[in-house]
Amino acid sequence: MDFDPTRPFLRAEALAHGLTDKVLRGPGYRQLFRGVLVASSTPATPLQRVCGALLLQHELAWASHASAGRVKEAPIPTIADEHVSVAHQKMRRHHRGLRCHVGDPTGVVVERGVRVSGDVEMFIELGGQLGLVDLVVVGDWLVRRRGASPAQLVRACELSRHKDARKALAAASYVRRDVDSPMETRLRMLLVLAGLPEPRVNLTIRDEEGGVVRRYDLCYPDCRVAVEYNGKVHVEVLATWEDDLERRADIDEDEWRLVVVVSSGIYRDPLRTLRRIHRVLLARHHPGVGPRLLDDWRPHFPGHADAA
Repeated sequence: MDFDPTRPFLRAEALAHGLTDKVLRGPGYRQLFRGVLVASSTPATPLQRVCGALLLQHELAWASHASAGRVKEAPIPTIADEHVSVAHQKMRRHHRGLRCHVGDPTGVVVERGVRVSGDVEMFIELGGQLGLVDLVVVGDWLVRRRGASPAQLVRACELSRHKDARKALAAASYVRRDVDSPMETRLRMLLVLAGLPEPRVNLTIRDEEGGVVRRYDLCYPDCRVAVEYNGKVHVEVLATWEDDLERRADIDEDEWRLVVVVSSGIYRDPLRTLRRIHRVLLARHHPGVGPRLLDDWRPHFPGHADAA
């Protein structure tokens, strides 16, 4: 096969095609791992690094855990090292910056030209790398974007013998359909972990003729309270901002109460967000709302203002 330096390659392969160590150490090449390089002219991508990691492993190895998530472009936080799996302990090879696991190859698929854990298998593997909220984010994404179902994730976790299946099962029980974004998942989990009733996800409001009037990200239809996350686009894009103003006027006419949450209300001061929504639900006499919030949310939102 022709040597293509724009794809990750082994140093030994480059030497066999006539390149010298001096050239490989020069500015024209970038080292991904010890003994694995790529042309510097190519942009650095997560997929490129995963492909480089697999070159150091057995030919039947596959990308798993966080590396599988990077190949699939799942919404996961930054996790150190690349992660691959092999079918047997004797096939493991150890390298700096690379974690090699022993796993079941039954669910391996090929995606973007890479052998990778299947969606459900990846979800279970991530149970040992992600916290509860981040894992629910991945589960909601798998359902919305990849065709999985909440029941499928729960069942797979129940049947799995993987060491992290129990953690994955805890997250799978919170996975829901039709969630539009990771921030909506985080907001929903903040409410639920604080002991508030679970809101409906993306409820469609229709008029008397069946036409769609509006949709709410999260809402409590029994007391007409809607909770929505607004990102920067709602402020920076004029048309979006104007649409929001008109929409809020319509909501007021229908006697709905809209509570808008921005990123700081989740990452910096989630307690304030919880107190706002708690007060509204109490004022509207929503059933099942207790007088106090639970503290179960605190370990999962460690950046909150009163963390100390």
